[in-house]
Amino acid sequence: SCFRALCCKGPPPARPEYDLVCIGLTGSGKTSLLSKLCSESPENVVSTTGFSIKAVPFQNAILNVKELGGADNIRKYWSRYYQGSQGVIFVLDSASSEDDLETARNELHSALQHPQLCTLPFLILANHQDKPAARSVQEVKKYFELEPLARGKRWILQPCSLDDMDALKESFSQLINLLEEKDHEAVRM
Repeated sequence: SCFRALCCKGPPPARPEYDLVCIGLTGSGKTSLLSKLCSESPENVVSTTGFSIKAVPFQNAILNVKELGGADNIRKYWSRYYQGSQGVIFVLDSASSEDDLETARNELHSALQHPQLCTLPFLILANHQDKPAARSVQEVKKYFELEPLARGKRWILQPCSLDDMDALKESFSQLINLLEEKDHEAVRM
């Protein structure tokens, strides 16, 4: 029985890996959220100036997230980093000024319509829900015109904050489900 235990146990099945791109304006909280998901302390997070890559482990998948800096002078280069992405994480600051929200809306719209991203699943995170000025998910959905714009696309809009990691992990689980569905479709074609 000792032999059987050794021979039949085998390594755990490999978790699928997905390559994602994470975009959003500076200050939306991309780095902090990803650091927290990797169990790193978000205390000494600095704004991403170019891009950074994190492998974010989940029970059923590993997400290789390429996070792109959100400053004005970097956003125009975002599309250079889209190639090879299998999904998109868009982080917005739901407590930001009207101007920033308008900019975020324009950036999300161009991402949703970009030829390399338009067929991919999107996880849209309305971050900073713990701030008094935060807009609700309903307000964000309406302001960002997600229903008409993203009809027929696969997207998830979720509220989040660093205080509620369970909700954040649940949002990522939903994204992983969409990525798996897309994988199965590719196999069927």
